[in-house]
Amino acid sequence: MADNIAEGVNPREVEIPPAGLKAILTVPANPIAMVIFAHGSGSGRLSPRNNHVAAALREDGFATLLLDLLTPEEERDRANVFNIELLAGRLSLAARWVREQPAYSEIPICYFGASTGAGAALVAAARDEPPIAAIVSRGGRPDLAGPWLGKVRAPTLLIVGSLDGPVIDLNKQAYDALQSPKRLTIVKGAGHLFEEPGTLEEVIVHASAWFSAHPDR
Repeated sequence: MADNIAEGVNPREVEIPPAGLKAILTVPANPIAMVIFAHGSGSGRLSPRNNHVAAALREDGFATLLLDLLTPEEERDRANVFNIELLAGRLSLAARWVREQPAYSEIPICYFGASTGAGAALVAAARDEPPIAAIVSRGGRPDLAGPWLGKVRAPTLLIVGSLDGPVIDLNKQAYDALQSPKRLTIVKGAGHLFEEPGTLEEVIVHASAWFSAHPDR
């Protein structure tokens, strides 16, 4: 944990070079880790669900960085939305930017991925140096990480809704391919977006516990 970081909890807009990615950074005093959010297709830093999760994680002592993995111009090309290599590279840029900031250089970094963002988080984690501390996937497509799954070293938690049948199967396949510390959690009564009452709160509980259990890498 980094010492003497006392920004408070006021969010601020930042830009991640060189791609000019827009992001929202919020850092509580003496954070446990920095959780970088990798959004799915059609989503971004203003995602209500991820902002809800981020706010709860900050209450538990985590800093958060919610960012757009693509610029508005890039989003117009639908091929970019599903370009996992491109998205993973952008996530790595964000992690590098965090480490280059003197105030945050010693904070462990975690990834929270949703939908295609989960695949990007796993690819980035497999390639990143220094290593990522932990990964959580919410309703994600970790299978999109393909051959990179076996190279992931970060402890990985896959969370899927019990009503999200096809995605459950894809997560089971990815789980079998992972060689790092791992867990697959199925949230009863939850669909793909975890819109059902209480289901997103259950995601938060599992994610916070996972990040707290693996804070240092």
